[in-house]
Amino acid sequence: MKKFLLITAVLTLLASCGSKDKGQLVGVKGKKWHPEKPYGMTLVPGGAFIMGKADDDLAGIQDAPAKTVTVRAFYMDETEITNSEYRQFVEWVRDSTIRTKLAILADEVGETDPTSPGIGQFAFKGANEEDMSVYEKYMFDNYSGLGETGYEGKKLNKDIDLVFDTAEYPDEFYAEVMDTMYLPIEESYNGQRTWDVTKFKFQYTYMDIQKAAKNRNLRRKDVIMKEEVAIYPDTTAWIRDFAYSYNEPMHNDYFWHDAYSEYPVVGITWKQAKAFCQWRTLKHNSYRKEKKKAFVNSYRLPSEAEWEYAARGGLQAATFPWGGPYAKNDRGCFMANFKPLRGDYAADQALYTVEADAYEPNDFNLYNMAGNVSEWVNASYDPGSYEFVSTINPSVNDKNNQRKVVRGGSWKDVAYFLQVSSRDYEYADSSRSYIGFRTVQDYMGTEVTANSRR
Repeated sequence: MKKFLLITAVLTLLASCGSKDKGQLVGVKGKKWHPEKPYGMTLVPGGAFIMGKADDDLAGIQDAPAKTVTVRAFYMDETEITNSEYRQFVEWVRDSTIRTKLAILADEVGETDPTSPGIGQFAFKGANEEDMSVYEKYMFDNYSGLGETGYEGKKLNKDIDLVFDTAEYPDEFYAEVMDTMYLPIEESYNGQRTWDVTKFKFQYTYMDIQKAAKNRNLRRKDVIMKEEVAIYPDTTAWIRDFAYSYNEPMHNDYFWHDAYSEYPVVGITWKQAKAFCQWRTLKHNSYRKEKKKAFVNSYRLPSEAEWEYAARGGLQAATFPWGGPYAKNDRGCFMANFKPLRGDYAADQALYTVEADAYEPNDFNLYNMAGNVSEWVNASYDPGSYEFVSTINPSVNDKNNQRKVVRGGSWKDVAYFLQVSSRDYEYADSSRSYIGFRTVQDYMGTEVTANSRR
């Protein structure tokens, strides 16, 4: 018994000597966190505001009665997502699809040597175990090939650049894969063969936290949702949206031509906008993982309350982002891109859309929160939602309600829809030539509020 007490005392003494907390409750020390403003975004400080229409707008208050609400701080894109930015998403999905097809064919034909001059250099990285870490080998041996295709969990080789010049294809297997990514020869015209954009699909998973919170008996796998979204914009929206109107040039050039790179992307469904947010999160966190940095919060669409709060730019009870009550300034110049003067589209110096950073930003440094393109938000349209939503971070998004809210008005709308309190909706699977989006990201760290700035 004495020996046991002696050993215990020695172990306690050694534990105390080797501890830096001196036996005190100091908490677990993690990495020091420094908030990092995402590129192209601005910080919108949290605060309270009066959301909705004024009492004198008797028609408008039917679905947007005045209500005081509070939102937390968040980052928001200074501009609408542009064609250039969305093309980065499209090309990433295209290239990932090609690499996956190349790796699968390389495996099927037995060309898995990464040093080979042919398709083998695009084989899955798991084909060469010498290049894998202990953890990667463990995960590969135990989890790869458990999905529907048998190739899930295998790592693509992104160290080799893809070849798009047909004269430089490395072998026939490579040509075979590339051939499947283009439209058939009989569907080409003007001597040009184009991509089969129906192949550009983005797969992602997410956790349905609302579902998990409402039913705590569900297993984790029951609330992990999988989505697959065809992500190429519907360029035919320029034709379908306007009967008996010549808009073919916009259909042909608007999305892909460099002349429109800094213009807002349109022809995007609500589901495609959500997919873009998932991809942006994946891309940012993949980089941070390589640099051994903490992950950032997810990029997402703003809630309806967040969008209106940001659009107001700190101005209480204002009609427009610049104040109002008029759509012109004191020099007679229009303050946004919309449909003025009974259809004189050119009166505001723009026929269709304009660059995403055109006109003056509001006091939160956000451009085109009124006009240019309407914007998807993460909310389902319910005319009575203002009556029952919470007063803190209000959000209504019913997955069974496919009517999704759009805000801000567009280049083809009259001034009423440019008002920061006006509500409109479109169906989640619809794409329009006048609807785009911008993203937000939750702010982490010491809370920043607009009240504290005053």
